[in-house]
Amino acid sequence: MPLEGEYEPSSWDWVREQVEEFEASGGERANTFADTGLPIIVMTNRGHKSGKLRKTPLMRVEHGGEYALIASVGGAPSNPGWYHNVKADPHVTVQDGAEVIDAVAEEVDGDERAAWWDRAVAAYSDYQTYQDATERRIPMFVARRT
Repeated sequence: MPLEGEYEPSSWDWVREQVEEFEASGGERANTFADTGLPIIVMTNRGHKSGKLRKTPLMRVEHGGEYALIASVGGAPSNPGWYHNVKADPHVTVQDGAEVIDAVAEEVDGDERAAWWDRAVAAYSDYQTYQDATERRIPMFVARRT
């Protein structure tokens, strides 16, 4: 069942504006990351404190109908807020272009994480740069359709 509830737009202008344009166009516009030309998805989750819906553009890393959700924040020293939200409530939606899927996000480790990490770096090589820039191990979820 898709997530329902009050949506609270991001306090970051670029995130809020990209999500608004992406959704308004059914994924036809604002569907790439900055000036890279690389595709994004929009992940929706529930805030673990507010209970409000939050939306985050993430790099598109898809394999077999599943999506990697990589908590990189450009190699920042701390995990992004959405990481804590998804840990608290793994029910998410992923919008890939016009398609919106209901999913459960599972944090992956071991061989599965290694395989998804390779896919992520192949899709967006800066992920390795981000990992090299931080002491933390960048967490990764896989969103699986329900």
